[in-house]
Amino acid sequence: MTLQTIRADWFSNLRGDALAGIVVALALIPEAIAFSIIAGVDPKVGLYASFCIAVITAFAGGRPGMISGATGAMALLMVLLVKDYGLQYLLAATVLTGLLQILAGTFRLGALMRFVSRSVVTGFVNALAILIFIAQLPELTNVGWQVYAMVAAGLALIYLFPYISKAIPSPLVCIVVLTAITMYMGIDIRTVGDMGVLPDSLPIFLLPDLPLNFTTLAIIFPFSLTLAVVGLLESMMSATIIDDLTDTPSKKNRECIGQGVANIASGFLGGMAGCAMIGQSVINIKSGGRGRMSTLLAGVFLLLMVVFLGHWVARIPMAALVAVMIMVGIGTFSWGSIRNLRTHPKSSSIVMISTVLVVVSTHDLAKGVLVGVLLSALFFAHKISRIFYVSSSLWDEGLTRHYDVIGQVFFTSSEQFIAAFDFKEALEKVQIDLRRAHFWDITAISSLDKVILKFRREGTEVEILGLNEASATMVDRFAIHDKPDAIERLMAH
Repeated sequence: MTLQTIRADWFSNLRGDALAGIVVALALIPEAIAFSIIAGVDPKVGLYASFCIAVITAFAGGRPGMISGATGAMALLMVLLVKDYGLQYLLAATVLTGLLQILAGTFRLGALMRFVSRSVVTGFVNALAILIFIAQLPELTNVGWQVYAMVAAGLALIYLFPYISKAIPSPLVCIVVLTAITMYMGIDIRTVGDMGVLPDSLPIFLLPDLPLNFTTLAIIFPFSLTLAVVGLLESMMSATIIDDLTDTPSKKNRECIGQGVANIASGFLGGMAGCAMIGQSVINIKSGGRGRMSTLLAGVFLLLMVVFLGHWVARIPMAALVAVMIMVGIGTFSWGSIRNLRTHPKSSSIVMISTVLVVVSTHDLAKGVLVGVLLSALFFAHKISRIFYVSSSLWDEGLTRHYDVIGQVFFTSSEQFIAAFDFKEALEKVQIDLRRAHFWDITAISSLDKVILKFRREGTEVEILGLNEASATMVDRFAIHDKPDAIERLMAH
């Protein structure tokens, strides 16, 4: 890493990063507490995790300006482990999760993100925006008019204050002003302190208190593997979104390793497993954060606030944070994707909508992305199979039929390939020209075998022309038409 890179990543936007870090830290606190409650652990477990993961990914992560910490998607995966085995097993599972993520980064699995289509990313973003808004509904139901008034006032401050000044992030102004109003006027509404007891001490290094044997490994490994996969998937998707927002690249494999190192440290410091947080990352970007310093300060400010300023932080009204998260939801949603439904290909729209529906209905980002990727692959395979054509002509005074094959031959086009030949035509010779074709899999090789063997059964000589090197390698390894022993075994069966 050069000095220029260090300066660009850390010190090119100090003021913006510092102010954004404060906003993110304030927004992280209630979410970390809420996710701890979901997982069934003490609030300090989520708070320590968010501090630890944010600080370490600031140094080790591959995406400057992205915020990582305890998340709802990860918390949901921990419920059964905590319920059946307790906190110590969760801490051990968190350490193992980190080790698996480091292995994923070492083997460069971050490169798999190139198989995620733009439609899936758009669906992921839209689903996340909807989930962010849904997550605020408990704070907006069965409450007094004061809450609605405060949320409305908060949104007004967020969207109107930039017209007055952009020197201070408007979400920070919203939090400070609404907190001052509730304290001055004595308004009785839900505050951060009502979410749970804030810790009053710094985290300390502790080894998980449990037996180190294969029984323990058998218990935690399935949970750790799931946590590692979901955490990396959410982190890679979030990094892609922040790449687009900032028009800058990220290092996906480094991010895998950084997330792993952060989770190992979190487990040893009494925290739960976490990953990148798209909502908080968007808050950071919208508040002016761009560099690694914003991520570092978000984690540091979080810890300082809950430990040393807990009395004041506890009095922040949840209505202020709800207003900030609604702003994040509105800003995250890709409104252009709705207009594009009329102009984009139907397959792309189906992938996007399916991703949204699965994520919103299951609250599981991994399932939604998996469905989107599978649909994208199916639509792609269908499109490629349609780019296939076989023409034929008679040569040598009508004694030879020349077939010219154009396109990709694989599992979806293999039947078309076989159907293109007339096996009953009485000819001495057939030429199959494959210079403009490519055979991709064993299904394609099997279809070539069937064509050749069918012609031979009719007494027709078959000549293959122009097979490219990659296809020829597949034929040499898997075809049977030129292997008499294999044909005999096939006929015997």
